[in-house]
Amino acid sequence: MKIVEQIKQPIAYEMELFEQKFLLSMSSKVALLNRITTYIVNRKGKQMRPMFVFLVSKMVSHGEVSERTYRGASVIELIHTATLVHDDVVDDSNRRRGFFSVNALWKNKIAVLIGDFLLSKGLLLSIDNNDFDLLKIISIAVREMSEGELLQIEKARKLDITEAIYYEIIRQKTATLIAACCSLGAASVKPESEHVEVMRKFGELIGMAFQVKDDLFDYSDDQIGKPTGIDIKEQKMTLPLIYVLNKASKEDKKWLINSIKNHNKDTKRVKQVIDYVKINGGLDYAILKMKEFQLEAIKILDKYPESDYKNSLKLMVDYVIDRKK
Repeated sequence: MKIVEQIKQPIAYEMELFEQKFLLSMSSKVALLNRITTYIVNRKGKQMRPMFVFLVSKMVSHGEVSERTYRGASVIELIHTATLVHDDVVDDSNRRRGFFSVNALWKNKIAVLIGDFLLSKGLLLSIDNNDFDLLKIISIAVREMSEGELLQIEKARKLDITEAIYYEIIRQKTATLIAACCSLGAASVKPESEHVEVMRKFGELIGMAFQVKDDLFDYSDDQIGKPTGIDIKEQKMTLPLIYVLNKASKEDKKWLINSIKNHNKDTKRVKQVIDYVKINGGLDYAILKMKEFQLEAIKILDKYPESDYKNSLKLMVDYVIDRKK
């Protein structure tokens, strides 16, 4: 059995029902909108975010979910989908998960409007049901994701990222959404309990490990979701690179920064930077940090009683750092 199917097993019924509710939450009276949202739903990914919501919800409440849990999972997926549609416009990307992106098929103007529509649908789903605590969790996540992206852009211009700033960028940009999923799962069944914050922290740690793993793919020779060296070409400062920059000699540091700033489109030069990072322990250091985040996340889970939901969350933590793409 595939690992994702194994993770999903204890919440298979909830995930099936969620898909129906999610499609309903996207509906509109405008035919064009429905055509595009159906296209998006039919090309869904692994749905890790709703899986986090349901697994956490059932773990903290001994197997219970509520209508609030379904709404929380729908809101997170609506907001996440909106950000992906907008990201493709910003990045001028024509592909998403191997299929044409919304902007490639319907142009930028429609893609931006679709993103706005999904965002407002998510907010209204919470407001119409008085889920203000869930709405607050989501709104904080959206604010932090925007801040994280802008902080990364600002720092990429100067290439002056320290390890501490890098962690702040990935916490906001990536970890905050997974933290919101876990926090929502707990809040949907145990509002205002200590589980809400504990699970937020758990999700944040997984998100941090997830992003470090993503950064490691930039140095991989395997055929994965993104081309090797793409972060360097886009002048993104990731952990392996930050580590070697901090311990490099003055001469090497100058060469590295010059390579990233002025020769990032030169395939041969990018390959030399990748080799330098590998030889000087950048990857080993990043793997070490990723495993530290993983262990901290597992420690949080260990405080909860044994259950199928807890086991699936443990599998999820392992999957995040063992995945091949």
